[in-house]
Amino acid sequence: MAVFHFLCCLLAFAVAVNGLDNGLARTPPMGWLSWQRFRCNINCDQDPLNCISERLYKDMADRLAADGYKEAGYVYVNIDDCWAAKQRDPVTMKLIPDPKRFPSGIKALADYVHSKGLKLGIYGDMGTFTCGGYPGSKFTMATDAQTFAEWEIDSFKMDGCYSTTDDFSTAYPIMEFYLNQTGRPILFSCSWPAYEMSFNPNYPKIAKYCNIWRNFDDIDDSWDSVKSIIKYYGDDAYNFSSVAGPGNFNDPDMIIIGNKGLSPSQEEVQMAMWAIMAAPLFLSNDLRNISERSRNLILNKGAIAINQDPLGIQGKRLWQIGNIQVWLRPVLPNGSYAIAILNENDGGYLSPVTISLADLGVVDNGTYVLDEVFTGSYIGTYGTKDSVVIKVDVSSVFFGKYTRKS
Repeated sequence: MAVFHFLCCLLAFAVAVNGLDNGLARTPPMGWLSWQRFRCNINCDQDPLNCISERLYKDMADRLAADGYKEAGYVYVNIDDCWAAKQRDPVTMKLIPDPKRFPSGIKALADYVHSKGLKLGIYGDMGTFTCGGYPGSKFTMATDAQTFAEWEIDSFKMDGCYSTTDDFSTAYPIMEFYLNQTGRPILFSCSWPAYEMSFNPNYPKIAKYCNIWRNFDDIDDSWDSVKSIIKYYGDDAYNFSSVAGPGNFNDPDMIIIGNKGLSPSQEEVQMAMWAIMAAPLFLSNDLRNISERSRNLILNKGAIAINQDPLGIQGKRLWQIGNIQVWLRPVLPNGSYAIAILNENDGGYLSPVTISLADLGVVDNGTYVLDEVFTGSYIGTYGTKDSVVIKVDVSSVFFGKYTRKS
């Protein structure tokens, strides 16, 4: 009963939360972001295909548009750090893209991306420098916001290096104000709470000024990294899940499916858990060189539908016994739930988990159809008190949806 009451309160709060209302990110944004896979590679002389350059972003835009990603919802092509020249224009103080790596300029790149039916995002920092040592926006926020609008940028990620936490509660709202003043809809991605992990971030205030926000460590291309993020979101310190909803989402960082660090089952874990957590889906991989299996997983319609559920409620870990944990997320149609049973054991065999909706606190006399999300396979039809045994292998997940039938 207590869990069911909590879920009802969560639904009511998610609808009522007073977040940033710029019309953007009504569901978690989806796209591609360069950082995890390509980092700050600026060596275009020796590595022209993989350096941070207009060629790289055009290549990824081409793949998003041609290979089915755009139709699935992956529409943002996001530039990260190391794109700018080391010095601003000495007269206008405007940011300048590196002339060798972006010879056509950012506006031309935006035009190219837009011609593909996609959106272009860019990166900056609230401090004096970006994390990579490029010009920050501390004293030029109005100028930078106007520059991004002139370039027809669609998303801006503002990091927090070379600054102090005392500045965060004023700098991020100021930048949001200047972005809105441009009149151009620019999704605002903040790193605000990621720099305040050691104390209680003011999540309601963050949600008031940011569309999405990073609040934990950068993801690495490893299973340990994915597990650490899942744990942090399961622990839900300071109840940050409560502020997630249309227009405002916690961001556990990039999708690394298609890289080298995860096994096939571990890739399924990330896709399932990011869907359950209502997370932005920003791929950081090489779309020019990705296996069909990974591509199909990224494009899985069932997983994307859960991630993009219009209610926008972030799922929560309801219980954990050893290395087995169960997560639940309310979704449409009303009274339905997405469920993830995660097995983090790194040895042994299939672990049987006996579960019912009543075990998860759902008090309802309705009937539910349980399907496996990735395959769409029918598992069975159950009342809330009816148990089902799910066998989950090591480093794997069962990803299901209970759809209320009656």
